Amino acid sequence: MHDKTSGKEQTGVRAVEIEGVSLHLGGRTDSDQAWIGQVEVLRQLLACWMIVAEEDFSLSPRIIGPPGIGKTTLAMAAARERNQELFIFQCTSDTRPEDLLITPVLAESGKIAYHASPLVTAMIRGGVCVLDEGNRMSEKSWASLAPLLDHRRYVESIVAGVTIEAHPDFRCCVTMNEDASTYEVPDYILSRLQPTLALEFPKKKDELAILRYHLPFAPDEMLALTVEFLQEAHELDLEYSPRDGIHILQYALKRLAQDPEHPLSRDEAWREALAKVLGDDALDLKSLAQRRRQALGDEPPPLDFGDIFFGGDSPLHPDRDD
Repeated sequence: MHDKTSGKEQTGVRAVEIEGVSLHLGGRTDSDQAWIGQVEVLRQLLACWMIVAEEDFSLSPRIIGPPGIGKTTLAMAAARERNQELFIFQCTSDTRPEDLLITPVLAESGKIAYHASPLVTAMIRGGVCVLDEGNRMSEKSWASLAPLLDHRRYVESIVAGVTIEAHPDFRCCVTMNEDASTYEVPDYILSRLQPTLALEFPKKKDELAILRYHLPFAPDEMLALTVEFLQEAHELDLEYSPRDGIHILQYALKRLAQDPEHPLSRDEAWREALAKVLGDDALDLKSLAQRRRQALGDEPPPLDFGDIFFGGDSPLHPDRDD
């Protein structure tokens, strides 16, 4: 297979020609966010992207974990470690194969212009592509990536009528939230998205460092209050994340700065921010955790008066209708 790729500049827009078809390339994502804590999972991702023999090829792992925990930031950090360009494709339930690969656009001249997606741009330029929230996509879209995710390392664009081989330096990973997906990812795709790298909630020290990194102007006592809240939530299996903590602190600090003549106390501003960002239920984590366990069937509901004095099958139980 030979894609006959050549690079050129067109009025300041990056473009390449593949099999006689001109492709406009997408822009990269620039990020200098630091990766804090969980060093081992970063090493695992970098290992997936290593080549250890001439016949070897890189792996395309899936990174799983709750929303807001830093899955995309992890991939950004790995791309920076490898000194490679980063491209991010946001997957959604209505992502089409042409969105993933090459999209035809009607130019001002009336001609069709072909625009490469972030994924195809990364393939051509030898960069890193993150397929963000991949479990939102349908099987039809995933099917178009099957030859890219195994040893074949290419994609075929029906729209543009070209086959595109991946640059030897191209690397890929997929992030997936641990919640109900719009579509179930088919097994033949999951078998290609290996291994699975799991991100956990950060430890207390790391969570404090993350919040302080993003909000270095936040008072220490408000940082500590937020970390204590998040750590209690983690222990209760409530999926409140560092991202939630950042939003709580941001809103609380803005409320404190809003009206110097009638200032809120820091505790009052923080509790208001907690309720506005996460809802009133977050004000009592233990009760919220108990209600969620009951809803999932992991914990029986509390006993009422009738349960204490009468068995559930007793004809005298006050809740019986017969």
